[in-house]
Amino acid sequence: MIDLETIAVILGLANIVLVVRRSLWNYPFGIAMVSLYFFIFADAKLYSDALLQIFFLTVQLYGWWNWIRGRDAQGAVIVRHAGAGAMLGWIGAILAGTALWGWLMHRYTDAALPWWDASIAMTSIAAQILLSRRFIENWPLWVATDAIAVGVYAAKDLDKTAMLYAVFLVIAAWGWWDWLRAGRAQHRAVPAQDSPA
Repeated sequence: MIDLETIAVILGLANIVLVVRRSLWNYPFGIAMVSLYFFIFADAKLYSDALLQIFFLTVQLYGWWNWIRGRDAQGAVIVRHAGAGAMLGWIGAILAGTALWGWLMHRYTDAALPWWDASIAMTSIAAQILLSRRFIENWPLWVATDAIAVGVYAAKDLDKTAMLYAVFLVIAAWGWWDWLRAGRAQHRAVPAQDSPA
């Protein structure tokens, strides 16, 4: 019988490949995956990651709505750049959020690896919001998150999840490259596009 973690891994792989391809079908897979990972992470005492899944569920629904609205005349999802100033703000928020959340988890819970767990949570929050808003800069944040997550999940004996995040790391690099390419192509075809949402 397939265990819960294996099912979540399969859903996660389908989700991320569909995200890279800018397919709206990524959202049903993502919603199912985060629902399962809530229970998996809570059982492993990775409370930040467990709570993060509730946030992801909400943002998945928002992203689905935003991606439907942000398509060009041919139905392709339009990608955009957030800009350097905005990204400096996001990075500052990630660092502050990691410091505060890591301290709270360290001080008030029996969380395993509270600082590393908090860094995964805060970077993931920023990356997921940027992804939902179709900003290309979500991908370097996912690369950083996935690199940290591989070590954290391996340390907690979530071997399948650690392997999943190693694959996510490679796919995030692919997504970054693919979305940059799509952004350049869309920029050249601006007159033929609907305005982005």
